[in-house]
Formats: sequence, structure tokens, C-alpha cells
Amino acid sequence: MSQTYQAKVYVTLRPSVLDPAGTAVQSGLQHLGYDNVGPVRIGKYVELTLTAADESDARTQLDRMCDQLLANPVIENYRFELTPNP
Repeated sequence: MSQTYQAKVYVTLRPSVLDPAGTAVQSGLQHLGYDNVGPVRIGKYVELTLTAADESDARTQLDRMCDQLLANPVIENYRFELTPNP
């Protein structure tokens, strides 16, 4: 029997990759008077629902989705949270 899962995927640039968008946001915040803000990194957040045989299968599918489409493994890291739907 299959189970439906809610996934929350967080994708961020690897620490070694420059983040010009983050730099622009940090500069904008400082121009607004927020001098207490340190380095800013910009990422992506994706929510999706998937059906799988079990949690292990869902995690395997999510890993493949992230590696193939949701993240660029060369320059980005990802992590996800998986919750069974009632």
C-alpha cells in the first residue's frame, strides 16, 4: 500500500560559491540602516507531495529529484524534511 508524503526541500549554494544576490541583499539592508546584518546567502525552497511505497522509497525518490532537477549538485547543497500525510 502506498503512502503520501509532504516534502520540504531547501537548496543553498555551497559555501565556496560566490552569492552575488546575497551580496546585493546585504548591501540593500545596510543602506536601509541594518548595519548589524552579516553575510547573506540566497537559496530556494520547494514544497511537494509525493506517493511512495514507504519512507525509504520516498527519500530515495527525493534524492534523485534533487540531484536531477531541484538542485545543481556542482554548486548547491540540499536537504529535505519528509512528513507522512495523514
